[in-house]
Amino acid sequence: MTTTPLRPSTCDQYKSQVKPTWCPGCGDFGVLKSVYAAFAQLELDPDNLVAVSGIGCSGRLPFFIDAYGFHALHGRALPAATGIKLARPDLDVIVLGGDGDGLAIGAGHFVNACRRNLDITYIILNNSIYGLTKGQASPTSSWSMSTKTAPHGSSEQPVNPIALALVCGATFVARGFSSQNKQLAELIAQAMAHKGFAFIEVFSPCPTFNKFNTYEYYRNEIQPLPEAHDSHNLPDALRYAFAPETYLGVFYNSDQAMLNEHTERIKTGTSADLETRLNALFDSFAAAS
Repeated sequence: MTTTPLRPSTCDQYKSQVKPTWCPGCGDFGVLKSVYAAFAQLELDPDNLVAVSGIGCSGRLPFFIDAYGFHALHGRALPAATGIKLARPDLDVIVLGGDGDGLAIGAGHFVNACRRNLDITYIILNNSIYGLTKGQASPTSSWSMSTKTAPHGSSEQPVNPIALALVCGATFVARGFSSQNKQLAELIAQAMAHKGFAFIEVFSPCPTFNKFNTYEYYRNEIQPLPEAHDSHNLPDALRYAFAPETYLGVFYNSDQAMLNEHTERIKTGTSADLETRLNALFDSFAAAS
């Protein structure tokens, strides 16, 4: 991601005058704190920073950041962010949304954003519930978990966001926990410094509507990826993504050609190059008819 160094930054520099309005104990508070810290670590210029979100509790995050913000339709945060980054590749673009927003109605956009490898950062705040609409099962709700839409337990297998991102082509894939602010801030900073599509799943407990995936539950379940893990090894990353253990850290980190680079090459082509491409396109139409 393109970053513009400033004078030494502080977290307060990125706080807007709008105060967070989440339920007491919501994991999103911790994620916001880590986002501020990552921005300060990278010394990002707020005038070159855009925060995009979808619908849901975490969809309000851009309101609390003193930078440009875009509150998209449900599941449509990634298309909006794609348009922003393609039109202004010099901007730092971060996308923030929930598991329902990104893995249900927005799942198709997530898949294609991964494979395009556009230079943006996408953070899913995973609380395994639809919190804004008062407690329905989400794509990541655990098997047999009781919710308002599944009082006898969910009958659907939960989506594995890390594995999905890996198989769809994301070039930076990581997982963090909202109460581990220092580690999460470091992951976000690494993701934003990465050249290409960076994805982070963050466990962000909902104390109001999800009584199963609590802070205590995650503290008993999570563990760091082994130090021997090679984050450049995709099969190894997939093995840890599908492991019965719940790992945190960087699963995968790979340098590959970005969509921005392809579009810039097209823009800088000569008129002769454009004519050649158009003629080839017309010839293919003629052959097909």
